[in-house]
Amino acid sequence: MDFAKLKDFMDRMAAEQNPGNAIVVCLGGKEVFSYAAGVSDLEKKTPFTGEEYVNIYSCSKITTVTAAAQLLEKGVFLLSDPLYEYIPEYRHMSVLGADGSLTEAKNSIRIGDLFTMTAGFNYNCSCPSILRATELTGGKCDTVTVIRELAKEPLSFEPGTHWQYSLCHDVLAGLVAVITGMPFREYVQKNIFEPLEMTKSVYHRTPEIIEKMAEQYTFVPEGAERETDIVKAQSMGKACKGSFVNVGKDVAHVFGPEYDSGGAGITTTVDDYVKLVAALAGKGTGLNGERILSPATVDLMKTNRLNETQLADITWQHLKGYGYGLGMRTLIDRHAAGSVADIGEFGWGGAAGASAYMNTDLNLGVFFVQHCLNPREEWYQPRLRNVIYGCL
Repeated sequence: MDFAKLKDFMDRMAAEQNPGNAIVVCLGGKEVFSYAAGVSDLEKKTPFTGEEYVNIYSCSKITTVTAAAQLLEKGVFLLSDPLYEYIPEYRHMSVLGADGSLTEAKNSIRIGDLFTMTAGFNYNCSCPSILRATELTGGKCDTVTVIRELAKEPLSFEPGTHWQYSLCHDVLAGLVAVITGMPFREYVQKNIFEPLEMTKSVYHRTPEIIEKMAEQYTFVPEGAERETDIVKAQSMGKACKGSFVNVGKDVAHVFGPEYDSGGAGITTTVDDYVKLVAALAGKGTGLNGERILSPATVDLMKTNRLNETQLADITWQHLKGYGYGLGMRTLIDRHAAGSVADIGEFGWGGAAGASAYMNTDLNLGVFFVQHCLNPREEWYQPRLRNVIYGCL
């Protein structure tokens, strides 16, 4: 193995595409490469070391689907179970038509729909139900209250018919909390973070952690307005000229101090979160030998579950050639993806540029971070993936 090409690519990204970045590569159950480039603070020119805390946004979803998959393999629920059997508020749902009319949903939301983003939810974090939950809880926004209130929102389509990136995994985190009777963060701490010795991954940051965070920026293309919707910004992909604007360290998707965001809540470091990535690459067994999932469950996670209609709903260019399993992309067509990765390579990315790459055939787990919203995934994701495989 020679990681010179990966080091050079990281340096190039820090010089041209983001303020700074860091990566850890694990192969065969061992860490084999780590590197950091650029700066964590543009204003102070502080070097990026890889020890900084960062918001990983949607890479938090990897933890959420892992937590729920643990319950699946324990027989607590089936993917075909209606969500309303566990959260009754979801028994009668409405669907919003193109003309603004509401009709009663014919299909029930299944637990499998939460995993696969096919339930019909959207990513409107300012919807009336979330605002109402904020009022009901005095701003605390405990996860279960928010998720129960969200059931009052109309769906974008009949459950199970389309794919739409959404609050599905936030609802999945709420489901785990309801079923286990534990706050989601406590379930994750006990069943994922502690077994894998992930001591620096948290849902709610302390002042000490905030002090150790890299500054968070957003990229604004030259001549364009800043995109404040981070989900829309994440789908903006092409590299171009522009500038970086410091936007502070908060995460808009964490609605209150008691809200454990299954979709975007984790703050961590590259060397800590890679332990979960490596465990999934190791078919459920972590770097320390602790098993959190069975190989069969991990195999199910990386198996495409979408039909042709649903696959056509995934329009992000960096996901060409990918299907979607239990909460993560999975490579199904190397030709369409233009990828040198193996079929079944799986993972996900976050709004500020955190990205996980996993391959169970090679026991390869890679975690990459930057801390810049609008990270232009269309540019860096396929390139970074090819460079990683080119080093092996």
